[in-house]
Amino acid sequence: MSSPADIDLDALPVDVRMLIESERAARAELEQQVATLGRHNERLAHLVQEFRKALYGKRSEKLSADERQLAFEDLETALATAETAKEAADATTPAAGHDARAPVRRNLGRLPKELPRIEQVLEPASGCCPCGGEMTRIGEERTERLDIVPAQFRVIATVRPKYACRVCSGAVVQAPAPAHLIEGALPTEGLIAHVLVAKYADHLPLYRQAQIYRRTGIDLHRSTLADWVGKAAFHLAPVVDRLAWHMKGSTRLFMDETTAPVLDPGRGRTRTGYLWALARDDRRWGGSDPPGVVYIYAPGRGAVHAEAMLQGFTGILQVDGYSAYKTLAGKARPEGPFTLAHCWAHGRRQLREVFERDGSPMAEEGLRRIAELYRIEAELKGRSSEERRAARQVRSRPIVEAFRTWLDAQRARVSPKSRIGEKLGYFANHWAGLCVFLGDGRVEIDSNAVENTIRPLALGRKNALFAGHDEGARSWAHIASLIETAKMNDLDPFAYLKATLEALAKGHPNQRIDELLPWAFNQTSS
Repeated sequence: MSSPADIDLDALPVDVRMLIESERAARAELEQQVATLGRHNERLAHLVQEFRKALYGKRSEKLSADERQLAFEDLETALATAETAKEAADATTPAAGHDARAPVRRNLGRLPKELPRIEQVLEPASGCCPCGGEMTRIGEERTERLDIVPAQFRVIATVRPKYACRVCSGAVVQAPAPAHLIEGALPTEGLIAHVLVAKYADHLPLYRQAQIYRRTGIDLHRSTLADWVGKAAFHLAPVVDRLAWHMKGSTRLFMDETTAPVLDPGRGRTRTGYLWALARDDRRWGGSDPPGVVYIYAPGRGAVHAEAMLQGFTGILQVDGYSAYKTLAGKARPEGPFTLAHCWAHGRRQLREVFERDGSPMAEEGLRRIAELYRIEAELKGRSSEERRAARQVRSRPIVEAFRTWLDAQRARVSPKSRIGEKLGYFANHWAGLCVFLGDGRVEIDSNAVENTIRPLALGRKNALFAGHDEGARSWAHIASLIETAKMNDLDPFAYLKATLEALAKGHPNQRIDELLPWAFNQTSS
């Protein structure tokens, strides 16, 4: 007996052929959905295993109370993100005869009666019955969610009156319930935004936020806050992906990386991951592209990670002297090569180290020459790119050429393995990249712009010690990208995230995702 795949469709009647093709398409779609759910289940199983390792691992007793709190915080955030992704996939494949809506997960927290309450009464669009009679209010449904105005908790009570007709008995109308980012849970989108800003901008781990809330009479466990953060990270991910797409579409970018210690629960200590930053900042020469930064977490610092992050980018990449960038710039890429512009400030700092330690006259002379370049750059701040290029050709190029002559003479006098020889070697090894700024007014003399975007991450690392898990570090990178980009565009991160989460809760369409990017946010109308 032949299988359905062996049937000659052309020999069948049209209606039978269409039925078979429809069933094949439906089967292929179901197989794809099963595969997707399988991947979600595998990820959840992996996270549960990591959670058990953190809790019951042989060396978990070596973790301090704070370290355990951070481990659980990021694992629970990762679980919430994975579960939300699975629920989103489940919602597209409801079982036959079952309600397509995901089960409501209610928070069992208590909303104190003494908190102020603001009622939002949602009336139906019309108070008239289709039969022509006047509708009468017969009851209402009331839901309460916990909201926050910075430094003040309050309860938003949503009242939806029900109306029935006095003439006939069949019509009852009520305004539809408003959409929430986390259905059935306590927080408003404003409260979720507040938690995100406190964690990723103000560097307050969730367990410390829980302690602060408890002092105001609000008992919110760290795991509850982690659940909110994880769900928010899932919903914000498309906005961050779009931000990264815009960054890589630029003609010039800054790139840098910093360590991100990540807890390894089974070993009772941290291992080193990295947060990479791709930044754009054309404000010094009045460029039209808005400033922004996207952070990407990777478990290592190798060129393979930078290669994946820069996929699709061509243009000028401003970096420090890390060799991975040079390796990557020399490789053949499908999208074409990019040009490296190296950082004069990086070399200047190395010379300053030698001068402050040894009082080297050679280092002092190098610093004096570089200072002349920086005096010119200070005068060119705010000029157009063409004005900067022209001025650099006339004023800066002779200084750079004289520096190269001086550099070659000094390197011939000292051992390349000496301290000063190693520092001078930076300039010689990256000379082509150090000269790029002379011929392009859009290029900065250094990569300080991206280093400024790295500092908030370093502060967060100092306060939180480390990320509790790789997934937590990825959430950190995503949410910090939106917060720091908002700050670069002179926005209040809380107002931006609140408005963005509210838009996502209302089902903002994916094809208009650009409207949710920080530089598109109108703070005056929020």
